[in-house]
Amino acid sequence: MKICIYGAGAIGGYLGVKLAQAGADVSLVARGAHLAAMQANGLKLLIGDETQVARPRCTDNPAELGPQDVVIICLKAHSITGVIAQMRPLLGPHTRIVTAVNGIPYWYFYKHGNQYEGSLLESIDPGGRQWRELGPERAIGCIVYPATEIEAPGVIRHVYGDRFPLGEPSGEKSADVERLSALFVAAGLQAPVLDRIRDEIWLKLWGNVCLNPISALTHATLDVICSDPATRALSKAIMLETQAIAETFGVKFRVDVERRIEGARKVGAHKTSMLQDLERGRPMEIDPLVTVVREMGLLTQIPTPAIDAVLALVSQRAKIAGLYDGGPARPAEEKVPIFA
Repeated sequence: MKICIYGAGAIGGYLGVKLAQAGADVSLVARGAHLAAMQANGLKLLIGDETQVARPRCTDNPAELGPQDVVIICLKAHSITGVIAQMRPLLGPHTRIVTAVNGIPYWYFYKHGNQYEGSLLESIDPGGRQWRELGPERAIGCIVYPATEIEAPGVIRHVYGDRFPLGEPSGEKSADVERLSALFVAAGLQAPVLDRIRDEIWLKLWGNVCLNPISALTHATLDVICSDPATRALSKAIMLETQAIAETFGVKFRVDVERRIEGARKVGAHKTSMLQDLERGRPMEIDPLVTVVREMGLLTQIPTPAIDAVLALVSQRAKIAGLYDGGPARPAEEKVPIFA
């Protein structure tokens, strides 16, 4: 199976090593010092005291690679629209696209059913370009649970986790998704095929929508946010608003709010990805984790006062740091354009 990992950072690099070891024909798209190190020395994966090395093809020019069976997108979600043109040479008539990104993916309302079928979300897919040019029919959903980091150029450190649930937007267990799951399992990863992939997307997003912006505003770790009565209460308020929106779309949560918050508290003194981005001067994932939930609240006409307040604050914080160029927070009564 020919697989291109587009965005071979911490998660993409981890997947690259594991899938190459399982026998896949893997290529990686990366840039800068990380790319140069991988080209010179291979890609190193540190798991505990063990060092694993793979030498997949690495490039910053996807046109060199040609059409793939699968393209796994491991970019920050807000970066995808800007590289659509570079992705096109990778897409043959039967290429599948795996969205291994945080938040709501561009294909969310493809084969969704009911009155929302075919709706586009401007906050994550401006102008509907991903929907039109990548195509929702190519998509396979994927939720990323492992934590990894780039320890040095060309060196990935695995922190914890190995679970990558997969699923077709339609819920069917297609030959494509079954084959991909089998490859992930052969690589030593957990990749259950879910018939309700959107439920799992929301379960992860449920924590991200509150804990990420609160951590960026307070610089607190998960254990502190979830233990302090005030920030725990704010997290719960945001999560209840989010749950009401998701359930309007037919989503079922397999745990309750308190259990989800308690699970985050038990992770310990962990900095969220949004806080890490702020500290390292990297663009912050506000739109795919927070703005999109607010937009979906507007779509369903469900008020989101807690989300609105935190979004306004974290957006301003990120703009002052030069790490976010999103538009100003819109009044709650203003409608966000939805393209169908």
